[in-house]
Amino acid sequence: MSQEGSNYYVPAPSTWPMTGSIALFFMGFGAAFSVNKMPVGYAMLTLGFAILFYMLFGWFRTVARESESGKFNKQVDASFRWGMSWFILSEVMFFGAFFGALYYMQVHSIPDLGDLEHKMLWPNFTADWPTAGPGITEKFLPMGPWGLPAINTVLLLTSGVTVTWAHWALKLNKRGQLKLGLFLTFALGFLFVGLQAYEYGHAYSELNLKMTTGAYGATFFMLTGFHGFHVTLGSIMLFVIYCRVLSGHFTPENHFGFEGVAWYWHFVDVVWLGLFIFVYWLV
Repeated sequence: MSQEGSNYYVPAPSTWPMTGSIALFFMGFGAAFSVNKMPVGYAMLTLGFAILFYMLFGWFRTVARESESGKFNKQVDASFRWGMSWFILSEVMFFGAFFGALYYMQVHSIPDLGDLEHKMLWPNFTADWPTAGPGITEKFLPMGPWGLPAINTVLLLTSGVTVTWAHWALKLNKRGQLKLGLFLTFALGFLFVGLQAYEYGHAYSELNLKMTTGAYGATFFMLTGFHGFHVTLGSIMLFVIYCRVLSGHFTPENHFGFEGVAWYWHFVDVVWLGLFIFVYWLV
């Protein structure tokens, strides 16, 4: 249906869900075999990822063509916006669970383990944060807020400005500024990921901070690691949007594909501010 049509667009039957199921089949068995050191597992895992990337590329291309051909009316656009809103809400709940675990350890678990009632079990344990927890004698140093974390904060906040600049450029149909703003945004995102990988190397080699370093190490790497994964996905999505812009996609009136990714990127920025304050600064 056209943009002016009153009917909700229903796409034709697609083979892409079946393709994705085949990818998950190979990835699932490949992961199981790989864990058990079976050589066929690595081949199956590689094949599964290859099929998954093929499915993502093909399915996204199909949806992009449907959008550019004017098949999505205002009702479809509204459903996309609700879908993206619920997805971001689910991500808020996901990170909220980890922030909640961090809060519970700092405010309840660690003080409780250090009180008189538990002194007989853990006589040498002091209820100070950050800590690996009782029974773990391995020493480590916490990751401070300044240096790479502060630089990464500046990078992400700057990327939030550049994606907003690109959004306004799109609304005003200034394609040159749109392309530059998008390029700077995903470039800053990939730079963030690279610096975080370097930070992890520093944590392992110089601070002895690892996933196995008790409560602090586990929460540090779970929170920052999942956030880094989201930054990686967001940067890839921004790069895809940039390629679509280079192909002439999106207009000032019809560009939710761009907006949805921009919403996601702002969410990633906000989560990082929480991480910088509660994981790096208030330790």
